[in-house]
Amino acid sequence: MPPWLSLANLLTLSRLVVTPFIVRGILEGQHTRVLVLFFIAAWTDAIDGWLARASHSSTRTGAYLDPVADKVLMSGVFLAMGAGGIVPWWFVAVVFGRDLYLVLAVVAMMTLTKVRSFPPSRWGKLSTFVQIATAVTWMTRNVYPGAVLDALASAMLWICAAFTLGSGLHYTVGGARKLRTH
Repeated sequence: MPPWLSLANLLTLSRLVVTPFIVRGILEGQHTRVLVLFFIAAWTDAIDGWLARASHSSTRTGAYLDPVADKVLMSGVFLAMGAGGIVPWWFVAVVFGRDLYLVLAVVAMMTLTKVRSFPPSRWGKLSTFVQIATAVTWMTRNVYPGAVLDALASAMLWICAAFTLGSGLHYTVGGARKLRTH
């Protein structure tokens, strides 16, 4: 087996494979199915990194693929939720806008400099965790509607927006530092 084709990388790839099924389920209102598939996808995000470190099988492919899989999953989920009228578009713009901004910044830095390392920060990881928690809260609200989950889901939008914007600012400061040192 090629070194890049580790179990950890297969878990990451599975997140990319399941994303279209989650998006389709959101758009078709299959809330229980979506919640189960998303829960599995979210766990692959936690397990793949742990597995790579525990088995000493971390690869460059995995280091690049994992954040791509995260961005595809979370952007797809929130774009579908926006299109389905589940979450407001301002929130989708915050999440998708930050991800688009980060991707464009990385492309610019790779094009204009010799910087090739863009490790996730603690703020980025925390933001992804809060985005996952927000998506799960909204998906759970769709399966089990009620006033308590409505209030929690609404609060999670603001919390998630704050963490998403905060992590974007943190990456901007880190990127500026990298540019100064290179």
